[in-house]
Amino acid sequence: MPTTPTGLNAKIKYAIKVACTWGAAGAIAFVLSAVPTLADAGITGFVVGKAAESSKEAATDYLKERLLKEQEPTVELPPAGSFAGCSHLFPRGTVINIRDISRQWLPTALCFKNFAVLHSGVSKTPLVVVERLNREILESARNEGRTNQFYPDPRLPRGRRAELQDYVNSNLDRGHMASAADQPDAQAMEQSFALSNMIPQDPENNRKGAWFKAEVDTRKYARRAQGDVFVFSGPLFRGHLTTIGAGKVWVPSHLYKLVVDASTGRSWAFIIQNTADARLEPPMNYPAFVRETGWNLLSHGSSASR
Repeated sequence: MPTTPTGLNAKIKYAIKVACTWGAAGAIAFVLSAVPTLADAGITGFVVGKAAESSKEAATDYLKERLLKEQEPTVELPPAGSFAGCSHLFPRGTVINIRDISRQWLPTALCFKNFAVLHSGVSKTPLVVVERLNREILESARNEGRTNQFYPDPRLPRGRRAELQDYVNSNLDRGHMASAADQPDAQAMEQSFALSNMIPQDPENNRKGAWFKAEVDTRKYARRAQGDVFVFSGPLFRGHLTTIGAGKVWVPSHLYKLVVDASTGRSWAFIIQNTADARLEPPMNYPAFVRETGWNLLSHGSSASR
């Protein structure tokens, strides 16, 4: 038998070849040598059975699920359901009142160490992500390495969250709303790769296009600011709705970014198409942002209406 490959995708392809071409004996040998922990969990019987059935599709699905699950990182996360534990991430400590959000969105409040997420179990994306930036945070973030370990948020039930498989072959990036480049330490960086912080994003837009430029410009401003700068980011769904994956994760037509300088009281916003050729237009003022998006995120009484 050839040498067992390493890496998730290579193992999956190799396992299917074994199970569907070499038959039951080869499948047993592969499972015991390559993924013994999965063999102990009962995968041997399944692969052997599927080899007998020559069921490539069923074997693929099962192996992928088990191998992905084994690779999911264990990330320490606060409990879901309230912004009470992360109110310092919002301007003036005024959190989004989740009772103001239509229940049709299946909204959930999620705190992270360096940002907070209002998540939708319908779109399976964030609706609003807020983070607090300043010179000290961004200086710490300069040398913090990316983990690139994406994972489904375990605080959200299956069926109301994006899964890793949803992005496979989508030709779209898992686009951070709270940028990895804003994370000041290892725990914050690790947390930022939760899929609850991601939207399906055009790769050009995400990596060097209009959205990337808005992120860079915002960081430059926050490094010069005299105090905290609060940044709200999220998707907009306009026109014909498209989805990705078996979970039907919504693909936004546009993205928004609202920047609030706490020391001066100034605020401005960008709305950017989720396309490769999107342009970064001049910023709009806050009243225009509210009209365009329906998000009244800086209201003193209720911090959001949607």
